[in-house]
Amino acid sequence: MNLRDHVALVAGGTGVLGTAIVRALATAGAHVAISYLERHDAARETCAAVEALGRRAWSVTLDQTDADAIPAAVKAVTSHFGRLDALVNNAGWNISIPFPDLDTLDAAVWDRLFSTNLRGPYLLCRAAAPYLKSSGAGRIVNIASVAGLNPGGSSIAYATSKAGLIHLTRCLAVALAPEVSVNCVAPGLMEGTRMTSRLRPEVAEGARQRAVLKRAASVEDVADQVVAFCRSDSVTGQVLNIDGGVFFH
Repeated sequence: MNLRDHVALVAGGTGVLGTAIVRALATAGAHVAISYLERHDAARETCAAVEALGRRAWSVTLDQTDADAIPAAVKAVTSHFGRLDALVNNAGWNISIPFPDLDTLDAAVWDRLFSTNLRGPYLLCRAAAPYLKSSGAGRIVNIASVAGLNPGGSSIAYATSKAGLIHLTRCLAVALAPEVSVNCVAPGLMEGTRMTSRLRPEVAEGARQRAVLKRAASVEDVADQVVAFCRSDSVTGQVLNIDGGVFFH
């Protein structure tokens, strides 16, 4: 499918991966809206990069742990562009807590991780669904993690929230068919991202050494796969991990 003049909303569009996804979509011809929480300067820079590629850009502040704010943010995007064709759920949060340290992983940490990484994406999908259905070519791409496929990652709560996002992908692929396809990318360690910087050094190095390619995932590869899912007409409910060859899913 040709993405030219389609409109994509990238939730969490100001980080290293989010910016790469935004650029890839704009290069493919899409106009792009981004949501961000606090990084106003980064949002402005990301929008400028889209406009430099000849595409329209817009940004909206959104705390996706605030359930009431999500429908309003989606409505603002559709009002600005007049349509919505794709949603990329890239916003997330993590914290490094060793698996055995159950005392540190308290209810507050658990709730913040799940409200950001799982409830927020669901509510965004829910709010966007009517617009995606009416577009005639609706696409949702969720950004999960290999931690959702294997018991590892920065914490038990992070891993289980991403496992939930992976299964949410499959459930929404059924719920929103046939008008909307829903797919998921599950990256492994990605160099240069804020999430990687929050990992304990031994966790990050262990991921590099376990990869058969002996290197971390490329944010550009992840971004390109997002575009591939948006272009695909007959792919839905799928999860692709990009991790240099650590897990074979």
